[in-house]
Amino acid sequence: MRELLETKLARFEQLEKDLVDPEVLSNSDRLAQTAREHGGLTKLASKYRRFKELVDQISDAREMVESGDPEMRELAEAEIETLREEREELWDELLGLTIGGEDANRTRCIMEIRAGTGGDEAALFARDLYEMYKHHAETKKWKIEIMDHAATELGGFSRIILGIEGEGVYRELAYESGGHRVQRVPETETQGRVHTSAATVAVMPEPEDVEVELKPDDYRLDKFCASGPGGQHVNKTESAVRLTHHETGIVVQCQDEKSQHKNLAKALRELKSRIYDHRQQEEAKKRADERKSLVGSGDRSQRIRTYNFPQNRLTDHRIGLSIHKLDQIIAGDVQPVTDALIEYDRQQLRDSMEGLE
Repeated sequence: MRELLETKLARFEQLEKDLVDPEVLSNSDRLAQTAREHGGLTKLASKYRRFKELVDQISDAREMVESGDPEMRELAEAEIETLREEREELWDELLGLTIGGEDANRTRCIMEIRAGTGGDEAALFARDLYEMYKHHAETKKWKIEIMDHAATELGGFSRIILGIEGEGVYRELAYESGGHRVQRVPETETQGRVHTSAATVAVMPEPEDVEVELKPDDYRLDKFCASGPGGQHVNKTESAVRLTHHETGIVVQCQDEKSQHKNLAKALRELKSRIYDHRQQEEAKKRADERKSLVGSGDRSQRIRTYNFPQNRLTDHRIGLSIHKLDQIIAGDVQPVTDALIEYDRQQLRDSMEGLE
């Protein structure tokens, strides 16, 4: 953790220099990216700077205790107690800010919701998850936009991809990655039988342009006509785009906008996020045991949660959490679940770092 904090502080200090660099100031795009990244690191960097100051002050006070002067020793011991309390409080705040790894403080992310097993009911469940996250985002005052979606004839989604921006957005939503299972009586069920279906959620940090550089030669661009539910064409112009990244084979497409230019811009954002996420996943494999016990690992294959409508119960299987307020959660009150997951992760990280600060 200290290594991560040192890296973040070094990056923050470099960004401080960049913000007064004439070359950066003369480039509006680079200046905007630098200011955004600087803003995202400010909270963490300022707290860690203060933490380091406290460590130095405690060290100086200990030297005074050992100086042999009774009066100085009494003053220093009292000061050490006060400094330690502030240090412990700051350390706990730093633990919270670093939960989720090096991308914890990202203010932008891409969320993909896909219908899994269960046919039409799975697609309707994917729609319900979208509505849940949308209302949660509104409560948090996050900005949310639909980047691409594929609707079904009954009004569900076989997939929907969202861009979400706001304070703490990735730290909180990263816990949503994984398999979501629903148990309920479908709208299409006439005999009142409970069915089980599923959807998957993937949450990826959205990198800055300078972190993932993409040239036109790095991907293939295909243009096609946008289509609606059932595959019928909704326009006759080739406004939809599909991008295939040569190196990784990652494919993204976007058809939500009427403008091909806007669809391309959205598709490039998603592609960069997927490439960045792919690289991060590769790195995670190399250090597979590093965060093995932490729930925010983003394992997409893991079934993380069950939504049991007959019992009005949500169960998060990672930490054994059960809440009998599913109606409120599915309406957008996700915070109690997120808070429990973050606190569990915080405690695990605190235990693993005990004595190291």
